Amino acid sequence: MICIDFSRKIRVWDGFGVNYVETSQTPDYKSYPQDYGGFSILREEDRQKILDMIFGEDGLKPGIIKMFLDPFHQESTKINKSDKYSIDLSKYDHTTTTKWMRYFAREGLKRTKARGDDLKIIVTLYGPPGWMTKQKFVRGRDLDPDYKIECAKYMVSWAKYLREIEELPVKYISLHNEGEDFHRWPKDGNSPNWEQGHDYNMYWPPEQVVEFIKLVKEILDVNNLSDIGVTPGETSNWYRFSELGYASSIASDPEAVRALGLITSHGFYNPRFGRGYGDYRSLGNDILREKKPELHSWVTSSSWSKMDVDFVFEIKNHIYAVKVNGYIPWACIQRPTQWFKGDPNPGTAFRVYEDGTYSIEDGYYYYKQVSRAGQPGMAVVETFIDDSDIALIAFGSNETKNKDSFVVLNLSEDEKNLGINIVGSKVRVFSVYRTLRDEKYKRIGEYNVKDGEIKYLAPPRSVTTFFGED
Repeated sequence: MICIDFSRKIRVWDGFGVNYVETSQTPDYKSYPQDYGGFSILREEDRQKILDMIFGEDGLKPGIIKMFLDPFHQESTKINKSDKYSIDLSKYDHTTTTKWMRYFAREGLKRTKARGDDLKIIVTLYGPPGWMTKQKFVRGRDLDPDYKIECAKYMVSWAKYLREIEELPVKYISLHNEGEDFHRWPKDGNSPNWEQGHDYNMYWPPEQVVEFIKLVKEILDVNNLSDIGVTPGETSNWYRFSELGYASSIASDPEAVRALGLITSHGFYNPRFGRGYGDYRSLGNDILREKKPELHSWVTSSSWSKMDVDFVFEIKNHIYAVKVNGYIPWACIQRPTQWFKGDPNPGTAFRVYEDGTYSIEDGYYYYKQVSRAGQPGMAVVETFIDDSDIALIAFGSNETKNKDSFVVLNLSEDEKNLGINIVGSKVRVFSVYRTLRDEKYKRIGEYNVKDGEIKYLAPPRSVTTFFGED
C-alpha cells in the first residue's frame, strides 16, 4: 500500500534554502580576492537570468538564504575593549569581501517579495580573523580566550549590518562551520593545513559552543537584536552533533537551552564507517527538543550527491529520519577553479566557467522538484509505503496559500506501476512535473484523484512531483 495522509501533520516546514559562497579559502584576500560563486565574471544579463531561475515565480522558490561571515571583516588595530558589548559598525568592513553574496541576497529578496513571499536569513561564522586565534593566522585552530567577546561581537556586527544597512531579514546567527573536526589541523595546531584544501574553520569544542550560545544571545539583546536567534553552529553531520557531545552539553545547561533559537548541523551523509562517517540520526534533535519542544532544526549544508534521484532521497531522509524543518544544500552556484584542489562536493545547480559562461546542472532540476513543493509554513505529513524502491515526501497546505503537494521517488532501475492513496486532502487534481535522465522538470499533465487514489507509472530512477491545483 502507498498512502499519503495529509491529515496527519508531523511538523511545520520552514522551507528549502540556497547558499551563495564568495570568500571561502583564500588566506589573504588582498593578494587573492576570491569569488567562488562566480557572479563577478558573469554578464549582468546572465546574473539576472540565474536569479530569476532561483527566486522567481517559476524558479526554485527558496524560503531561506545562508550567508557566510569570512575572516576579513575586522582589523586588529580597531579593537577597543572598553566598548564591552556595544557594537560600532564603523569598526568593521562588511563590504569588501561580500559584494556578490550581498547582491545575491538583495536580488533574491526583491524577487521573493514580488511573488508575495518572504525569506529567512541565517548567517554563519565561516572563520574569525586570524588575530582572534591563539595561532594568530587565518584558519588558526584555537580561539584566543582574550578575544571571546570580540569574536561574539564580530558575528553580531555582521547580522546588525545586514539588518540595518542592507535591510535583509536576518533571523539566526550560527556559531561555526564544521568546527568539531579537530583532525583538520596538526596535533600542535601550528599550521593552518591549507594544503588539504579545506575552507575556513576554527575548532569549537562543546563547552565553547555552550558558552557562546549564551554570550552571543546577550550581545544581541544589548544591541536591540533580541529577535535574532542563536544556533549551536554546524557540525559536519548529525552523527557528530550527538556523538561528540554537542547536543548533550547544551541540554545540560538550562541557560544555554533558553538562549538557543534553532538547531543546526550540516548533513553530509557517508555510510562507510570511519573518519568521514555520517548517518541520518535524530538523536541530537531529540535531546534538545526534550528540553525545549518548540525548537526547529535545519540542515545548513549538504551534498548534491550525484545530482540524481539519490540526492532527493538524501533530502527525504533528513526530513523524515533526522526530523528537520528546513534544508539548505551546499553552494547552489560554483566556479570550480576557485576551490583549491577541487571541491569534494562538486554537485550544484549552476556552474560558472572562466570564459564568463555558465551551465545549468542536473542538480537544479532535481532540487526544483522538492523546493517548490515544500514552501515555508506548509507541514510535513505522514506517508506509508510497502515498497522500499519507492520513497515519498509530502507537504500539506497547513492553511498557507500553497496546495497539498507530494514527491514520488523511484529509486530502482525498473518501472513502477503505483496506486497512491490520498487521504485527508480536498485536492482532486494534481499538476505533475518529472525529472529523470532525459527529462528536466518536464510537465507531464494533470492527474485526478479517483476513488481516493491516483494511478501513476513511475519511470526508473525518476523524481515526480504532484502539485495540488485549485
